[in-house]
Amino acid sequence: MTSATSLFSPVEADLSLLTDNLKQLVGARHPILYAAAEHLFGAGGKRVRPAIVLLMSRATMPDQGITPKHRRLAEITEMIHTASLVHDDVIDESELRRGVPTVHSNFGNRIAVLAGDFLFAQSSWYLANLDNLTVVKLLSEVIRDFAEGEIQQGLNRFDTSLSIEAYLEKSYYKTASLMANSSEAAGILSGISPELAKNLYGYGRHFGLAFQIVDDILDFTSSSEALGKPVGSDLKSGNLTAPVLYALEEKPYLEGLIEREFAEEDDLEQALALIADSRGIERSRELATYHAQAAVRQLADLPPSDSLQAMIELAEYQLSRLY
Repeated sequence: MTSATSLFSPVEADLSLLTDNLKQLVGARHPILYAAAEHLFGAGGKRVRPAIVLLMSRATMPDQGITPKHRRLAEITEMIHTASLVHDDVIDESELRRGVPTVHSNFGNRIAVLAGDFLFAQSSWYLANLDNLTVVKLLSEVIRDFAEGEIQQGLNRFDTSLSIEAYLEKSYYKTASLMANSSEAAGILSGISPELAKNLYGYGRHFGLAFQIVDDILDFTSSSEALGKPVGSDLKSGNLTAPVLYALEEKPYLEGLIEREFAEEDDLEQALALIADSRGIERSRELATYHAQAAVRQLADLPPSDSLQAMIELAEYQLSRLY
């Protein structure tokens, strides 16, 4: 199967430069924060978010090279994403991220929270220095959305009345907002029309939702080794995702297991069996397919280029992760 990183060939050199620059941007004045950031940026992430920004930048400037501002936007995007992961891991008490110890398990909660705050602050400072108010507003909205999504997820733990619409809204805040707003920002830095910039936003939004739904399906269908965490860990923590919400419509007994927060010994195993025996996974695949296809449609007005083709294939690749 194709890997995500192999689809980034039009921006491979850009991504290599980005990784080097990220460590410099964090700065070496704070040795522990620098060590935390170096640990994160060296943790083998796929760099999907900055890759989308760089692909958008090249696709909207096919006859020219991308500008230093485009590169800086990609770096800011990865810094914001990384900051959110550091905070997520503290909240979720995760010991591993991408198979390596998390910042808080290496350095403690206090340093982890401060490292996340520091990365948010650094990204905001570099964002302001782009001197483009529209782009500043778009990326500032992302930071607010992260907090909103985390609060929603915390308030809705083990809530079996949660709707698919509320799940998608939370998924937008936690995942798709960064992809959507940074895609639009890349187009704005290229000087494209506001209408076309909104289409780029639409690509990021639908791509991000498909990406999150696929991740949520894999939480039930993949192995613990592939996930880097136990199968069904979202469900165990009370985070009800699309496969669970669809399964609840068919399996009334599942509701009781969730509402008592899997208090009995075999509750979680029973819940996983009920979800596997429902159409929850299948309907979630259909939902992911809808959003992946919607993402591709948003690119119809861009001129042909290798970067455009990579973005189309990247949306299609999301669905292939399920098989």
